[in-house]
Amino acid sequence: MKKSPAKIGFVSLGCPKALVDSEQIITRLRAEGYEISANYDQADMVVVNTCGFIDAAIEESLDAIGEALSENGKVIVTGCLGAQDNTIQAQFPDLLAVTGPHAAHEVMEAIHHHLPPLHDPLTSLVPPQGIKLTPKHYAYLKISEGCNHRCTFCIIPSLRGDLVSRPVGEVMQEAENLANAGVRELLVISQDTSAYGVDTRYKLDFWGGQPLKTQFFPLVEALGELGVWVRLHYVYPYPHVDEVIPLMAAGKILPYLDIPFQHASPSILKAMKRPAHSENTLARIQKWRSICPEITLRSTFVVGFPGETESDFNYLLDFMQEAQLDRVGAFAYSPVEGAAANALPNPVAEEIKQERLARFMAVQATISASKRKKLIGNNIIVIVDEADENGIVARSQADAPEVDGLVHIDEPDAVQPGDFIEVTVTNADEHDLFASLITDESS
Repeated sequence: MKKSPAKIGFVSLGCPKALVDSEQIITRLRAEGYEISANYDQADMVVVNTCGFIDAAIEESLDAIGEALSENGKVIVTGCLGAQDNTIQAQFPDLLAVTGPHAAHEVMEAIHHHLPPLHDPLTSLVPPQGIKLTPKHYAYLKISEGCNHRCTFCIIPSLRGDLVSRPVGEVMQEAENLANAGVRELLVISQDTSAYGVDTRYKLDFWGGQPLKTQFFPLVEALGELGVWVRLHYVYPYPHVDEVIPLMAAGKILPYLDIPFQHASPSILKAMKRPAHSENTLARIQKWRSICPEITLRSTFVVGFPGETESDFNYLLDFMQEAQLDRVGAFAYSPVEGAAANALPNPVAEEIKQERLARFMAVQATISASKRKKLIGNNIIVIVDEADENGIVARSQADAPEVDGLVHIDEPDAVQPGDFIEVTVTNADEHDLFASLITDESS
């Protein structure tokens, strides 16, 4: 009698880079004939991919581990928390194995040890694009691992190591497979996207029989030829980033840059070990907008960093008013175990952090609302995320999934997720747009 394939449950937490790690592990599992279970009681084993960047993420990861052990009992832990916290095995002695991030090989070895694969050529077939955890119409494309920066608030290099860029031919083959499989939007991610290829000295590789450098601009230019939306995330504003702005103006890639500025005050940026020239940043932003007026700029900021004075914070608020960024996320600084910033003097009191965070978000809310309202009456192209008899939920070129806004269309229509449709913006709030379909009668 033939034995049934083993079933693996999977819990994936953290950032899109961790999600890609999960996708790679699941792809290998499916290639070896394992099935993926959506619930604990039907799984023969559970893998928990953790996040360990901030306290809230650590708590969520620990809760997920505890729940998986309680509900299933056979659990392997991987991800950033596994690399950071040597006490996980002591806290959860029944774990089968603990690994760090980007450790697909080690996870597979642990699974093989405790639950050997049942080889079946029919069930081990997987599509060329691999197994994805995102909706079918968009996918994350991770181009490198690790980071060469040593920002004092961040422990990513100790978790994921220094920059290691994937060969550009391999990246482009994955991107092409995804596009051929129906993916309409590629979200390019890494720890430092614009540093792509620095570690390889921009080694020459091949794609489609043509030579191509493992370098930021050649990669982005090649992705722009695939006929899908290409969205750039985690881009440090190095001077060579200027080169991709004309590609945006020409419609080759989306006019969207996700740049983690983190702060604006020179003294705080210096304490963070970040570039400390916000005035240069403002000039760069003006230059980008002169080349591509429709560009969307997204960023993240930290308030309440050790040593941040009221003057530093007001400098940041002035920068926000000047920069007029389109999408902004922020959080109050919290110590992360192992971060150099923990040793900095003059920590900011928690109540002051929260008060500054509220003031910061109020300023950005006004900016965001003003920018959204200027779109009322415009016709825009959106990508459909959901559609049913109640209406359509979509995103514009200015909206990355999960982190930005949505476009709500109340009218039902015969569209599918991944379709591009044209709509007229009828209303807006600080985050989202509301729109109506453009029909033959209204065009």
